[in-house]
Amino acid sequence: MHESTFDVVIAGGGPAGLSAALTFGRARKRVLLCDAGPRRNAAATHIHTFVTRDGTPPVEFRRVAREQLRGYPSVDVRDTPVKSISGHKGDFEVDSGSEVVRARRVLLCTGMVDLLPDIEGLRELWGGSVFQCPYCHGWEVQDRRFGYLASTVEAIEFALLLRGWSPDMMLFTDGRFDVPVDQRQRLASAGILVEERRIVRLVGAGAQLERIEVDGGAAVARDVLFMHPPQRPVPLVDGLGLELDAQGFVRIDDAALETSIPGIHAAGDLVTKAQAALMAAAAGMRAATAINHALTIERAVGGRRVGT
Repeated sequence: MHESTFDVVIAGGGPAGLSAALTFGRARKRVLLCDAGPRRNAAATHIHTFVTRDGTPPVEFRRVAREQLRGYPSVDVRDTPVKSISGHKGDFEVDSGSEVVRARRVLLCTGMVDLLPDIEGLRELWGGSVFQCPYCHGWEVQDRRFGYLASTVEAIEFALLLRGWSPDMMLFTDGRFDVPVDQRQRLASAGILVEERRIVRLVGAGAQLERIEVDGGAAVARDVLFMHPPQRPVPLVDGLGLELDAQGFVRIDDAALETSIPGIHAAGDLVTKAQAALMAAAAGMRAATAINHALTIERAVGGRRVGT
C-alpha cells in the first residue's frame, strides 16, 4: 500500500466532520476526510434549526459542503471507512481501506448508533413520525396527537417539554417503571395522560403513525411518538478503547475536545446527548481550531513553515 502523510485524518463526513475539514482547509492544513456512510439521520428528509439551512435535505447539505471543500486543495475527501487507528500523538497510522496513511492528529466525527427497541412497526416509522428531537421535527407536527416513550423515571420531564409543541400529550412507560406519585400529579396538572402498559406494536400507514397498541388489546390513537433509544459508539470507536462517560459517550476534555488517547479528538453526536446538525457543525469547527492551534505551534517551534 502507498503511504501518505496528513496533518489530520477525520473519520466521519457528517456536519461535524465537514465543518472541521473546512476549518482545516482554510487554515492550510493537509487533511483527509473519510466518509463511509450511511448517515445516522438517513430517515430524516430535512435538516432543521440550522440557520440559513432550515429545511435543507441532508443529501443536499452534504453535496454543497463537499463542493465548497473542493476549493481547498489541501483537503482530500474519500468515500471510504477508517478501519483502524494505531500509533501515537504526532504519528498515527490510519487504515483507510485502500491505503494506510500517517497523521499527526485524528478527529473522530463518527456519530452514534441508535439501538431501537424491539417493538413491532417501530423501525418502519422511525424518522417519519417517530422522532428524538422536537427542535428538529416538532414544528412540522405541531398540535397533533403526541406520545412520548420514557425509558426511565428521570426521563419523564421530557413529556412536559413536548407540551410546547402540542397540548395533546401522552406519556408511555412500556411497563418499564412505576410513575412516582409526585410526577403523576405534575403530569396531570399539565393535562398529560399516562399509559403504563407494555407497548405491543406501532401501527401506521406508510411513514405515518396512527395508533399504539398495548397489552390487553387496547389501542391509543397517536400521530407522533418521541423517544430516546440508547446509543452506542461505532465499532471503530469501540475498538480504540476510549474512556466513556456514564451514558456511553466518548469522554473529552473541554479545551481541545481530546479523548483519553492523546492526539485523538472527538466532536459531534458521539460526545453528547445534545445532538443536532448545527451543534455538531459547531463542535467540528471548535475541535479543528484547537487542533490547528496545536499543530501550528508545533511547526513554528520545529522551524517548519506554516502550510507545508
